[in-house]
Amino acid sequence: MALIAPPITSLPCSVSKHSNNPPTFLISKFHNAVASSSSAKTANRMLSSYVYSPVSSTLKKFDHKTSIEYSHKLNTKKVKNILVSNRDDPFENLEMINDIQGLGIDLYFRHEIDQTLHMIYKEPTHFYGRDLREVALCFRLLRQEGYYVQESIFENILDKKGGLEDNPKNDVKVLIELYEASELRVEGEETLDGVRDFTFNCLNELCSGRKSHQEREIMSSLAQPRHKTLRRLTSIRFMSMIKIAGQEDKEWLQSLLLVAEIDSIRLKSLIQEEMSRIFKWWRELNLEKELKKARNQPLKWHTWSMEILQDPTLTEQRLDLTKPISLVYVIDDIFDVYGELEELIIFTQVVERWDHKGLETLPRYMKVCFEALDMITMEISMKICKSHGWNPTYSLRKSWASLCKAFLIEAKWFHSGYLPNTEEYMKNGVVSSGVHLVMLHAYILLGEELTKEKVELIESNPGIVSSAATILRLWDDLGSAKDENQDGTDGSYVECYLNEYKGSTVDEARTHVVQKISKEWKRLNKECLNPSPFSRSFSKACLNIARTVPLMYSYDDDQRLPGLDEYLKSLM
Repeated sequence: MALIAPPITSLPCSVSKHSNNPPTFLISKFHNAVASSSSAKTANRMLSSYVYSPVSSTLKKFDHKTSIEYSHKLNTKKVKNILVSNRDDPFENLEMINDIQGLGIDLYFRHEIDQTLHMIYKEPTHFYGRDLREVALCFRLLRQEGYYVQESIFENILDKKGGLEDNPKNDVKVLIELYEASELRVEGEETLDGVRDFTFNCLNELCSGRKSHQEREIMSSLAQPRHKTLRRLTSIRFMSMIKIAGQEDKEWLQSLLLVAEIDSIRLKSLIQEEMSRIFKWWRELNLEKELKKARNQPLKWHTWSMEILQDPTLTEQRLDLTKPISLVYVIDDIFDVYGELEELIIFTQVVERWDHKGLETLPRYMKVCFEALDMITMEISMKICKSHGWNPTYSLRKSWASLCKAFLIEAKWFHSGYLPNTEEYMKNGVVSSGVHLVMLHAYILLGEELTKEKVELIESNPGIVSSAATILRLWDDLGSAKDENQDGTDGSYVECYLNEYKGSTVDEARTHVVQKISKEWKRLNKECLNPSPFSRSFSKACLNIARTVPLMYSYDDDQRLPGLDEYLKSLM
């Protein structure tokens, strides 16, 4: 019997959408850090004192921070020199690039990686005579960076029965690489659909009867394919796999592991500092006292920002992005938990007009919330205007009005008992997910190509944003959908589907949702390919928000997020 079930069974269990339980570990520690900033100082001392040796697995103490920085620079340069020396045969670099990306340290080798991949893309003959694993690896690495490599390079590997011509059914490395490559397919690529189905089934069967590290590698790839999983999650797994497999004997790999270990220490220090600042900001905002039933999860909210904008140099942008993200959650709770319908109508009108006068008839918590919204929007607008010479106030206000109108539509549906069809639900749900608003803020905070035309394109909710929003909305609804034994009044996509398609079961509805999520990933993949109207950094931000979704919506039976909890522990 296969040890890995099809994806449908690994999806989030039934849970209330509005659980007010944040990841609990270290929260008190961070509240203390706000007062003393001791956490950040401790992490900085750790950075100054230690580096982890991947070869001996022991901590080696350094006298000064400069020793660590020197070691990081020296080992980075070693790897760069190897990448440059292999220009005549760029395929020699593929394994190294794969490991660099797997360890999450590609930021330091961006130029060399781009050069290598561009050389391979310009000369398709490089593919000829290569083994199947090399072709699959190259395909994945190129597509990840936006190069449109046609699926035809795989067209002769499937036989008429849907199996592989060379039948590498027991070659785990080939199967995993083919499976990983297939996750970058776009709509209409039937060959890659077949490759994905075949490799998934083969790997599922191979889980039993294998050595432990191979079984773990297979299960990890099936559950968390690299393209659809956060880089920091895969880097933790990737590093442990390298050590278990005993691959550290390569000199360049030793250098990479050392760079990754030092980078991990740097990252932990940075996260400690950012989290302390966010807790301080949230406490001073004082919204939690006005809205005691609303979610109070600054740690979770900033995790969204950390994953959307992963470049370590973007601390200020991440901190600014967390502020609107927090208000998306708070305003969602106002519409779902607090507000009477008439009050919600007035509140939405106030946001549409951005008019403080309309607040007079509303309860205090709504007034305080709008004042916080106004303050945050003005702060961000002033920063962007000062640094980039463009005022985004109108665009940001318009995005908040759109979000509140979407929330209001859902509130009216609930109050009237109206259950929309699936198309009507998703049209509104893509907006109410908050993804469009968040990605508009992210685009503006990145400060790239802030032209009237580009901003209007973002405002129109383009495919690269709407696909990510659809993925979030459907994942969220799978997490909040009712079990078969429950009557189901949550207004999720699953309930709309069951109402529209009479006689369908909950399992059938959930299978349909999983298929829709897969389809949206194909669309998102296509939107990220060149030529694209958006910068690579924004395209990756859209991918990252979709990759973050499973982490944020995989609830357990206690309505908590154990995956998020463990992930944050590993980071801090």
